[in-house]
Formats: sequence, C-alpha cells, structure tokens
Amino acid sequence: MSSISKYKQPFIENEFYHVYNRTNNKEFLFKNDHDRNFFLAQFDHYSSPFMETHSYNLLLNHFHFLVRIKSVEMITAYLHSRPKSKMSSTEKNFLSQTISVHELIDNVFQRFLISYSMMYNKLHIRKGNLFHRPFKHVQIKDEAQFSQTVIYINANAVKHKLVTDLTTYKWSSYSSLLSTKETKLYRNEILDWFGGREQFIKQIMKQKQYYDICASGIQDD
Repeated sequence: MSSISKYKQPFIENEFYHVYNRTNNKEFLFKNDHDRNFFLAQFDHYSSPFMETHSYNLLLNHFHFLVRIKSVEMITAYLHSRPKSKMSSTEKNFLSQTISVHELIDNVFQRFLISYSMMYNKLHIRKGNLFHRPFKHVQIKDEAQFSQTVIYINANAVKHKLVTDLTTYKWSSYSSLLSTKETKLYRNEILDWFGGREQFIKQIMKQKQYYDICASGIQDD
C-alpha cells in the first residue's frame, strides 16, 4: 500500500477515522490558550454536523482526532435544515449528489484548517501555509486498531513528555472522558468499549508505561 493511500483513506459514512496533522517545519501550532480554545471551537463548528468526536489531543506542533462520520441520512437532513444562502458550494453539490461523502468531509477538514490558519497568521503576524499538506486520515478497520488509537491519542502528551500525569493535561479528551461533566465527546461509547471507566484507566496506564521504555508507536509524521 502506498503512503498516499495509507494516510489518505476515503471517508465513508458510519466509519471511524484517526485524523491528524502537523505544522510546516514543526513550528508551534499554538502560542497560547486562546489559540487552543479557538482551534477546538472551530473544529466543533465545522465538524459536529458531519461527524462524532470520540477522542482528541492538541500537542505542541500537531493534533489528533478520532472521529466517526455520520450517516448520509443524518448529514442530508442537517443540510436540508439550513438555508441555501448559508451553505458552501461543496454542501450544495453533496445535496445534488454530484460529489461523494469523502469529498464533502475532506472539504470540511480543509475549511476548518484554513479558518484556523487565517486566524493564527493574523494574530501572530505570520504568512504562508501553517499546516503540512495533505492532512492525514486513517480508517479504523478492526477492534484492535480502534482500541490502540483511542489509547494512543489520549496518552499522547506523555509520549511527547509534556506531562507525566495525564489528568493534569487540559488539552486532550482524557480528563473529559473520565469526568461526569457535560461533554460533546461520545464518552459513554468509549468507556463502554473498554468495559468501564476503571478498565479504560488501566489500559491508558499500560500505554503510559510503554512510553516510559519505548519511543515508538503510531507515527505522528
């Protein structure tokens, strides 16, 4: 399998994907908490009508999301509920069935990344592409890969030595998944998958120990 097909697998309704990318030249993706909050807000704005978010992590120069694409019926119903004047040309083309789900979702991510880049460049007096292109999206094809991806994403701050205690890292889904506070994450689905909260923590701690002795894993680059 070529590197392009491996990291650019087509988006299909009801399927899970590990979506991630890094900045050009590995420069900082965020310079402060305002940047991070804006990044998450823009992601929610662009993605929530079209996909479910199950896990995420924001690191120094890259990000990770685990998402599930919504059904064509749900996406179509949402688009029909919107005024055509507020729809993008890609959304209109999807409704007219001239483009695929993949093309629609790919455009959603492109618009999200462009919107963040424009804000970042304006605030930080910067020019040029912020992100390495193309962004990567890997389809989750079996149960083992799903479990590994959830654990990898949530433990990623330890891999990059940003923290040793994951509960202290506020820019990942880990604390929200363990919390009882309201969240837009699909928390119950993740915890049920691992057999409950305690089993989820146990698996995360195993991965943390792995990072303590080994630097390998799913590649970020």
